[in-house]
Amino acid sequence: MTYERPSHPYRQFPTIPVTGHDGAVAPGKGAIQARLSSLIHPTEDNGRIVIIAEAYPGVDQEELYALFSPLEPAAAIHSDDLALAPEDIDAQIRRDLTDDPVFAVMTTRRLEEFFPPENLEAARRQIDAVDSGIVLVYGVGASLVCRGDILILADITRWEIQLRYRRGLSNWRTARTSLPRNEKYKRGYFAEWRWADRVKDGLLPRMDFYLDMTTEGAPAMVSGEAYRAALAQAAGQPFRMVPYFDPGVWGGDWMAARFGLPENGSNYAWSFDGVPEENSLLLDFGGQLIQTPALNLVHSHPKELLGDRVHARFGREFPIRFDMLDTMNGQNLSLQVHPLTEYIQQHFNMHYTQDESYYLLDAQGEDPCVYLGIRTGADPEEMCRALEEAQSGGPAFPAERFVNRIPVKKHDHVLIPAGTVHCSGADTMVLEISATPYIFTFKLWDWGRLDLDGRPRPIHLEHGMANIQWERDTEWVRENLINAITIIYRDENGTVERTGLHQREFLDTYRVSTKKELPIRRNGSVHVINLVEGQRAFLISQGEAFPPFALHYAETCIVPEAAGAYRILSPEGEPIRAIIACVRG
Repeated sequence: MTYERPSHPYRQFPTIPVTGHDGAVAPGKGAIQARLSSLIHPTEDNGRIVIIAEAYPGVDQEELYALFSPLEPAAAIHSDDLALAPEDIDAQIRRDLTDDPVFAVMTTRRLEEFFPPENLEAARRQIDAVDSGIVLVYGVGASLVCRGDILILADITRWEIQLRYRRGLSNWRTARTSLPRNEKYKRGYFAEWRWADRVKDGLLPRMDFYLDMTTEGAPAMVSGEAYRAALAQAAGQPFRMVPYFDPGVWGGDWMAARFGLPENGSNYAWSFDGVPEENSLLLDFGGQLIQTPALNLVHSHPKELLGDRVHARFGREFPIRFDMLDTMNGQNLSLQVHPLTEYIQQHFNMHYTQDESYYLLDAQGEDPCVYLGIRTGADPEEMCRALEEAQSGGPAFPAERFVNRIPVKKHDHVLIPAGTVHCSGADTMVLEISATPYIFTFKLWDWGRLDLDGRPRPIHLEHGMANIQWERDTEWVRENLINAITIIYRDENGTVERTGLHQREFLDTYRVSTKKELPIRRNGSVHVINLVEGQRAFLISQGEAFPPFALHYAETCIVPEAAGAYRILSPEGEPIRAIIACVRG
């Protein structure tokens, strides 16, 4: 099967041009050292300069130290050495992490808890003992020692951390150095990144420099002033994040053909193109790039980005997620269910759950489908026994005996409130629109497959069976969850339709169709948009708050609430369709 590639290609590395700060970036080791050297001027009254370099867990600290060693520090303090022993940290967080290989409890701990006060005080005395020269304090927790004279945040994107986990990187300060990658990710997601984000939140408003350590061997540093200005600019205009693509055992070939992805020895299964917790931003300072976690923008400008109403409900969390699931010429996803709100609150300390939907970007082959809801008359105990037997090596689970198999076509929209059994079938290309806690997927059946490493994929029958809503049978599913579309607005310029989500879900989705242009109504919420038909569209500010913003086929962008009113335009006069998600008012 082949696919026509659009003349306006999908952009794998979109940038955000930053105005007014050309020359603010020091690219590479030599430029960074020169920039710091120009600032180091000990005086007679203060012959000592203290550099604090706070490292996010996952930053290569040997590479970090190598940046500063040519400055010939009179003393260097590695803050990691001030923390508790790895075995002690493991013991303290064991209850939060649980024995489950995938899920844990979202921690409320702070990084300071792992740094004995006497160790920090000893480090301060060591600094005071230096009369002249440079004192370098670097590593995780460096900023807990003191503010210093030059404060640097050494940061890295979460996707890069995950890639390093796969290459053998261990978690921060752990004696469990040989964990499988899913358990490394679990510790990062539920614990380490939460501690580190709380530290980072305190540094972003006052740091002197932001140090991008995402690309190994190619660090880049920008002044704190320029970095903060870049985030403030992004919070008032549409922007795209840097997508990433990942293989999977069920993956297809649609994205590889459409987006020109590199050969990786396997089909691509996922694309994350609208998840600030995972994706990054490429800030362009006059041709010099800084890559930074998009979550930094959410934490720095939550009201401008989300809107005051949404911020009041979700705080500094971005509640909408867009990703893609490619099974074209691939296989079914695992049969799964997401937890109910009360279940995720009680078991995992999460405030809301993963309600979601499937928008069909494409569907081909002989009989594309989704599996959705329980077949009318199915017996829960019998289904549970069949799942347990299949997982224990017995007969394969007869999915179509218990779960509805729903035929689908391009541009269908399937709603999936939490508690609904579901998965997308082979030969579909799904734009998944959901609430953010995407890690909480309880797999019920994985069609007897192994993962790409040849290992069984984790199954969570106990969690899953506790959340299935058995009353969502065939009739209920067809009445409530398949193409629940209502026309909101129609004139000679085009149509606006509400396509979901279900009343139990806090998101609304709208499909905008036009050959000309249509105004987009704001409802006090951030908007997330994907162009689901047409080669290209432009977002035009109603009040010149931002320049025209181009969006290509299948690309996702975010329109902050602070960007104000806008309209969508078809520049070639060809039919375009876009899906817009927002938080329901």
